Amino acid sequence: MPVGINMLEYKCAWYSKQLLVVSARNTSQICSACGQNDGAKPLTIREWTCSKCRTHHDRDINAAVNILNCGLKAIG
Repeated sequence: MPVGINMLEYKCAWYSKQLLVVSARNTSQICSACGQNDGAKPLTIREWTCSKCRTHHDRDINAAVNILNCGLKAIG
């Protein structure tokens, strides 16, 4: 487990919160609007447009939205 997870577990226990760990794998290349996987991109590509739905994404924001949605789906 990554080192930072221990601190997050501690803080969540302290504040009576739930920590849910989800995989961040491929979250920057999957469109958060339609689910299309447009494949790997070099880190120099900071913005991209989905080839299916034409939604324009900031790489980091798109990944964050995908991670949030994955967590929300996991807790129901």
